[in-house]
Amino acid sequence: MLFTALAATVLLLPWAITGLPGEDDRPAASAPQLAQQPLPDLGGGETIRELHQDTPFSMVALTSDDLTGTSARVRAKKDDGTWGPWYQAEPLEGVGADLPGPRGTEPVFIGRTTTVQIAVTRPHDAPVTAPAAPETDGPELGYVPANVEQSFAQNITAVLISPPEAPPDLGPLPNALTPAGQPPHIINRAQWGADEGMRCGEPRYDTKVRAGVVHHTAGSNEYAPEDSAGIIRSIYEYHTRTLGWCDIAYNAMVDKYGQVFEGRAGGMTRPVEGAHTGGFNHNTWGVAMLGNFETVPPTPVQLRNTARLLGWVLGQSSVDPLGSVVLPSEGGSFTKFPFGATPTLPTIFTHRDVGNTECPGAAAYALMPEIRNIAARFNDPPGPEQLAETLRGGAIHAKWEAMGGMNSYLGRPTSPEASGLGATRYVTFEHGAVYWSPETGAQPITGELYRAWGALGFERGALGLPTSGEIPEPLWIVQNFQHGTLNFDRENGRVTRVTDGVPVELPPADLNPVQLERFTPPSNPA
Repeated sequence: MLFTALAATVLLLPWAITGLPGEDDRPAASAPQLAQQPLPDLGGGETIRELHQDTPFSMVALTSDDLTGTSARVRAKKDDGTWGPWYQAEPLEGVGADLPGPRGTEPVFIGRTTTVQIAVTRPHDAPVTAPAAPETDGPELGYVPANVEQSFAQNITAVLISPPEAPPDLGPLPNALTPAGQPPHIINRAQWGADEGMRCGEPRYDTKVRAGVVHHTAGSNEYAPEDSAGIIRSIYEYHTRTLGWCDIAYNAMVDKYGQVFEGRAGGMTRPVEGAHTGGFNHNTWGVAMLGNFETVPPTPVQLRNTARLLGWVLGQSSVDPLGSVVLPSEGGSFTKFPFGATPTLPTIFTHRDVGNTECPGAAAYALMPEIRNIAARFNDPPGPEQLAETLRGGAIHAKWEAMGGMNSYLGRPTSPEASGLGATRYVTFEHGAVYWSPETGAQPITGELYRAWGALGFERGALGLPTSGEIPEPLWIVQNFQHGTLNFDRENGRVTRVTDGVPVELPPADLNPVQLERFTPPSNPA
């Protein structure tokens, strides 16, 4: 059955990170806004409720004093009136403080909407949740009278979150590849807009980091790069204010575009103790990948930057990412290991290895050997396969793939995508290169023509950039450029340059050309 929460039975309590209920301060435009809507009269089995809010939101979570045996799915109504896919709202089992207080699910990103349906499944013998507050025409009593006939019912509340826009100074996405021995670019707390006034207490430091733990945040994978900072701020708001954890639980988070966000306060180069893996927070360091990876794997750049981040963190403590470690369990309800147990674990393990959870999802779990291997190669230059992964999604990669990829006449990549003159981008391969600009598109160049063009100064020379690939003629191989052509004579192996209709035979170029531009190491705020 489909139940709709009517306005008369819904209590809406909007609040934001800049003010608590009852304060006169209006929330800043860039602050996450949270609204709580109780789900009354939920019995056993599955119940579907429809919730509406005039203010658009894009994240939903459920909270309760006890979510044992309770699961939930969320879907959003689209602008055309149809419903999007269902997303599982995973309980935050093993994340946060193992103390009395509200329990919650991961906040699920569903995309911008004003209406959602929430399917809540509870044990068949579960008591009915608290009824909706009755309408009264008279003055309010100012208190809630005790019900003497039955015990207080469990409350389940939906939290509707409107993430803010990305801070304007985040800048463009970092390049997928960073030099060997250097971590990915890290967006620190100030850059993603953490309100440090929300934290309680000072960071807690361990002796050293002995292992890394991989998580996911669940929910939709369909977010844009500019959504990520707002999602992080909303998770921070939800963890601190709604669930009372004093700070965000994870040490770092990585989105599907490879953006790395600093998590818990205290410094990315120090052994900050998080609240990410109940029973095993001591001397571990937790990173969460944004998204759900039960059936869909992380993106290549998300996987790589997560692994390289862990390689960097573990390297600071001289921990082998391919090794193992014995960690004593701190016990508690969040872990399957009792207090004092000493399991032997990989130095990079997942939440499911020690907790009562499926996190980080089956598809991500299957890639753990790759994560460990990439982390272990943190100080090694990337190989062709790693370079190829970093090129995915770009025009140069598309051109190379269309030519046959690794089996093309260009061969395997030998450099990351780099910057040339102006907006020019290029990648070198075993037997040539592909150059791209907005005016010319992606064009390959190889062999003697590549060597001759390089000797003339690449795109800075008189010919400019290539505007075509090789054009085979009976006696010549011709390639067009912005300001002329190069012609390779099949009989004598010589190259002739033609500019303004004037042919000039070029001397042989004995060595492969070396382009001067390369990425400079990105600055790292950590």
